[in-house]
Amino acid sequence: MTEHASQEVEYRIARLRERLADDDVAELGVRIELRGATVLLTGSLATADRRDEILRLAREELDGIVVRADLTTPSADAPDHGEQLS
Repeated sequence: MTEHASQEVEYRIARLRERLADDDVAELGVRIELRGATVLLTGSLATADRRDEILRLAREELDGIVVRADLTTPSADAPDHGEQLS
């Protein structure tokens, strides 16, 4: 990646960070990192809908850039087995 291309990607990442911090979204728990030519999103979000919204915004801001996401949401499912105490 050229220096100019890298600067453009950093600018677009900064715009995404601003959009995530905006009052409408107010999601500060997402970490955005440039790793080579790929942007990595990590963090824990309250709901799957919130994750989908973050990914939609990332697609808009980072169109044409490879984006990987490791965004988790808590599970409200009951455990499928008992806890083993030793």
